[in-house]
Amino acid sequence: MTGWADDQGLSPELFEAAPPSFVDFLRRSAPELLPVNRLPREELVSLPHGTTVLALTYPGGVLMAGDRRATQGNVIAYRRLDKVQRADEHSAVAFAGTVGLALEMVRLFQVELEHYEKMETVPLSLPGKARRLGAVIQANLAQALQGLAVVPLFAGFDLRAGTGRIYTYDITGAPQEAHGFHADGSGSPYAEGSLKKLYRPDLSLEDATRVAVEALYDAADDDSATGGPDRARRLYPSVSVVTADGYRALGEDEVAAVVDTVVEGRLRRPGGPVAPLR
Repeated sequence: MTGWADDQGLSPELFEAAPPSFVDFLRRSAPELLPVNRLPREELVSLPHGTTVLALTYPGGVLMAGDRRATQGNVIAYRRLDKVQRADEHSAVAFAGTVGLALEMVRLFQVELEHYEKMETVPLSLPGKARRLGAVIQANLAQALQGLAVVPLFAGFDLRAGTGRIYTYDITGAPQEAHGFHADGSGSPYAEGSLKKLYRPDLSLEDATRVAVEALYDAADDDSATGGPDRARRLYPSVSVVTADGYRALGEDEVAAVVDTVVEGRLRRPGGPVAPLR
C-alpha cells in the first residue's frame, strides 16, 4: 500500500491509523487545510467581523443567540450572518471575530466531533467537546496575535449531568465554564449588563428567549457593530436551544413573536425592563 501511495504522490501517513483528533491529523498530514492556512495572505486585511453572541442556561437546557450583523470597518458587510451553529446533536457553537476564519473553524470543529465518534465508537462528553474546540482555537493563535482573532462560545446539554453548560475561551483556546450566562463580542459588555439584570435560574424557554433578545437589543442600542432586530427586512436574532432531545434552531416566526413583544415594550420604556428587587 505504501508503494502505491508513493506512486500516486500521496503521503503514506494518510493510510495509517488516524488519531481520534481530526485537528491533529490535519496538522500532521495536511497543515495547508487548517482554517488559518486556507485564506490567501492578501485577504487577511480588513476582513468582516462578527459581533455579539450570548448563551444562558435554563431548567432543561441551554439557549444560544446572536445578532446577524458583520462589519468591515465602518461598513456593514453582512446583515444575515448566522453566528449560531449546530456543533453536533447535543451542542452548539457561536462566534465573534473574523468571519471567514470563524466559519472555517466551526466546520473543522463539526468534523472533529464526527471523526472522534467514528474512530472511538463513542461520543465525547460535553467537557471533552469543549477541550476539542480549544485545540481548534489554539491552532489559530499566531493569527490571533496579529489581530485576526476568533472567540467562540460553546454550549450544550451534558447528558451525564442532566443540565445545560456554557464554555468560554480566550485566544489561547483554554476553556472556562461560565455559570448561568455569558456574552462575547463587541457588544458583550452591554449584553452582559442586561443579562445580569434579567437572568434567573428558573426561566422558562419562552422567558429565556425574551431575556436573550432583550440583551441583544441593549447591545445594539450602544454598540454600532451589533445589529438590532429589523422588522422591515424580517431580520431577527439567531436563536437555538439544546436539551436532552437535541439541538433545535428556533423558527423565524417564534423569534419574530418575541421580537415584537420586546419592541412594543421598548416603545413604552426605551431603556428596557427593570429587574424587580427581591
